[in-house]
Amino acid sequence: MTNSSMRTMIMILWFPCLSLGVAPLCAQEDDSAALVAIIDAIEKGWEHGDGQPFREHYLDFDGARYIESGGQNEGLTDLVEHHVEPEGDALDNFELSLFDIETHIEGDFAWAIANVEFTAFLKSEQRELHSRGYETFLFRRVDGKWKVIHTHSSSRPVKSE
Repeated sequence: MTNSSMRTMIMILWFPCLSLGVAPLCAQEDDSAALVAIIDAIEKGWEHGDGQPFREHYLDFDGARYIESGGQNEGLTDLVEHHVEPEGDALDNFELSLFDIETHIEGDFAWAIANVEFTAFLKSEQRELHSRGYETFLFRRVDGKWKVIHTHSSSRPVKSE
């Protein structure tokens, strides 16, 4: 596809947004997709014990706190080095699913709520883990990019089904 035909296709896709006066709604859909993409990257980071998506998508600032089922990490380094990366060594077959993601955007502030489910084998205790719950993400747009500024996750073990 040539650059000219690509520009034409983009204009065709954006024309309804511009001609109907709903460009802000189209931009909000783009922002929503960006938030979901960040959450997807974070999900993969957790599963692989990889701190890179957190360093890329979280805003590192004094006072940052990330809450999980009654515990907390203070600051991005604490979250990555004392939670995300160690879980990569502590767990086998870690599968995390963040789904039914709802996004809400108000200017340069946004939040998302997701259902969460995870399964893993905890090596130190030789037992299976399976929990479900919810996670909230708070975002702020900084220099045109969405950054996670806070998360709060709460889950409970799944009882025999």
